[in-house]
Amino acid sequence: QVQLVESGGGLVQAGGSLRLSCAASGSIFSINNMAWYRQAPGKQRELVARISSGGSTNYADSVKGRFTISRDNAKNTVYLQMNSLKPEDTAVYYCNALVAVTPLRTNAYWGQGTQVTVSS
Repeated sequence: QVQLVESGGGLVQAGGSLRLSCAASGSIFSINNMAWYRQAPGKQRELVARISSGGSTNYADSVKGRFTISRDNAKNTVYLQMNSLKPEDTAVYYCNALVAVTPLRTNAYWGQGTQVTVSS
């Protein structure tokens, strides 16, 4: 079994910054892509940023230039540095990871979510 534990959410004023962390633990052979998604009230969950095991990244257009995703492979941890936050960034943020639990089996796992609220 694999667990993803997120931390770092909270309440911040517009223009402020937050850093989210997500640590994976359990029966891990290797981790492929890691990503952050978010879901605002009444909206579908959307991809915010993704990072490959080799460090390649991609971002939603709405966060390009403001958010940075990174990972520490030694710690099985992914980060999301969020700067210049806007009220429209308010959402529950979820960590996602594609984890090889054996050399032949890969599963997708989700964290429990962390609330980010940006006040105007």
